[in-house]
Amino acid sequence: MIKQQIISDKNKKSLSIKKLLLKKIKSNNFKKENLAIVIGGDGFMLQTLKKNINSNKQFYGINSGNYGFLMNKFSSKYIIKNLLKAKVVSISPLEMVVKNKYNQIKRFIAINEVSVLRQSRQAASLSIRQGSKKIIQELVSDGVLVSTPAGSTAYNLSVHGPILSLNSKKLSISPISAFRPRRWKGKIVNDKSKIIIKNLNPNKRPISAVADNLEVRNAKLITIKIDNKIKFNLLYDKNRSLQKKINIEQIRKEIN
Repeated sequence: MIKQQIISDKNKKSLSIKKLLLKKIKSNNFKKENLAIVIGGDGFMLQTLKKNINSNKQFYGINSGNYGFLMNKFSSKYIIKNLLKAKVVSISPLEMVVKNKYNQIKRFIAINEVSVLRQSRQAASLSIRQGSKKIIQELVSDGVLVSTPAGSTAYNLSVHGPILSLNSKKLSISPISAFRPRRWKGKIVNDKSKIIIKNLNPNKRPISAVADNLEVRNAKLITIKIDNKIKFNLLYDKNRSLQKKINIEQIRKEIN
């Protein structure tokens, strides 16, 4: 009996990999307790992790998408060996709590980042605090992004935010197209911080708050912190660890 679970996206490439994988598992009589093999791209992996938030499983991703930063490369020849020798990386997500203009409270988790984005043609006007400490009194921009180390090479890197090592115990706060002050480059804070983002003009300048890909519109107040009660256990091939991928992106950034 196969102990592991295979969770596959529905596209043609994912289903083809799943078919090959099932043959390999059967021919090698491979069994591993509490293992979930996820076939898809980064977005599918994020979606799968959130659906299994209370699971104690280990998740081995096989990339069938584009970059596949959270995933492993599929090798038909070495897949069983890779599954047996994969190393565990545990990550905790951000918790995003949003109060909207109707004073409704919405809660979501974000594995990569929370992005606060202007909702209209008007730039966002935001204040940002780290607990009771003011980070910036007013940021006029297209928005701001709070990233985990695991997500620091995703949207955060695209807005020129810093790349964080997995063991850095830091979060990145990065502006998106800052208009005022133009030269504000953001801030790196301790991962025990509670980050509070307030919309200074919700009627004229509405904003959305997005946890990875889950959006809350007309946000007034957003609180973001690491939820250490949640741990996702990701598996990586020996030479393709998440930290190694982060290191490669750091080198690329320095060269460019």
